[in-house]
Amino acid sequence: MPEADDRVEKQFHVDISTPDSGFFLKGSGAYDWGMKNRLARIFRPDTGRTVMLAIDHGYFQGPTSGLERVDVNIVPLLPYADALMVTRGMLRSTIPATFHGGIVMRASGGPSILKELSNERVAVDIEDAARMNVHCLAVQVFVGGEHETQSIANMTRQVDDGYRYGIPVLGVTAVGKELTRDARYLGLATRICAELGAQLVKTYYVDQGFEQVTAGCPVPIVMAGGKKLPELDALEMAYRAIQQGAAGVDMGRNIFQSESPAAMIRAVSEVVHEGAPPREAYELFRELSGTAVPA
Repeated sequence: MPEADDRVEKQFHVDISTPDSGFFLKGSGAYDWGMKNRLARIFRPDTGRTVMLAIDHGYFQGPTSGLERVDVNIVPLLPYADALMVTRGMLRSTIPATFHGGIVMRASGGPSILKELSNERVAVDIEDAARMNVHCLAVQVFVGGEHETQSIANMTRQVDDGYRYGIPVLGVTAVGKELTRDARYLGLATRICAELGAQLVKTYYVDQGFEQVTAGCPVPIVMAGGKKLPELDALEMAYRAIQQGAAGVDMGRNIFQSESPAAMIRAVSEVVHEGAPPREAYELFRELSGTAVPA
């Protein structure tokens, strides 16, 4: 049985950029044309980054605050999102077919917030995903969770099916109450997702060692927004994540639960695509939301 790698000091060469592989996204040079084209609908080719709006929370916790009426609260934000993370039910019922951004579809599910969340199954057939012309399938992976192997099998099944149809897979690293959210754990979880075939990975930001997490993952990492923070704090987190190697953010509550969601998503976009410092982006947020004090 292999021994655990307990060495603390590792060399991630965070100062050395990943070689250009013939495509603008890290580790994506060998994919077929269709998969590259779909990835280019999620990430902006001019920056190599994405502002993804996550609204898939209802698949396990019902009408989340801010998502009670997606048609009223979310559809007006779509022009400012590079991509939308959504369930197939909400896509078909509510999202206009005229939306030109990327569609990242939640493809795993099963238990509600009342049960053990790691006990998920594949919840979207690949042919239905192709029928809806989605650009990526998102599968939750519970590394260290009760149903770790099952969740990883869900992801690898979607990866295999995705190659048949040219649809990439986003491995979503779940962090349960019993799991430690630090760079060592996230480095383990993100690397497992990439090693087993995920074309991109979503994970949380940590204050210490996040640059090692991104350097150690051979495919793009998108930062999860997590719980609602004050707007300036959320912008600072996004800025640090981008500076430390993330290829974008997937924010939900920090946008749709903001006092001004449209202003917030535009401020986040300034951070992600323009490299705006957090304080500058926050001033933009205040201006757009009408909370800035006139000079």
